Amino acid sequence: MGDAGEGLIDADTRLQERMDELEEERKAARSKRPVEDPEKVRQRESLKLARAEMQQQLARTEHPARKGQIEQALVEIDRRLTSISAPNPPEKANPAGKKGKK
Repeated sequence: MGDAGEGLIDADTRLQERMDELEEERKAARSKRPVEDPEKVRQRESLKLARAEMQQQLARTEHPARKGQIEQALVEIDRRLTSISAPNPPEKANPAGKKGKK
């Protein structure tokens, strides 16, 4: 009969190797993702929640004036979501011939 302990060691080694592979895959996936400003993420999530709430209110509201207010709020929320999602403009370079302070 073979040694049962040897089989356990082999299984443990294979398990550890697989865990290491998965960790490397996670690290590679994280490094490929662009780093996003946490404040922008928070703002976007907050606006999405506000939009969902406004849509629910719009569905429940019967008064025309209030519906108009909610629709305007939805337009503003969409505008803000678009501005947050838009890529930032490139930073302006120093004008030619001028140097920054040292």
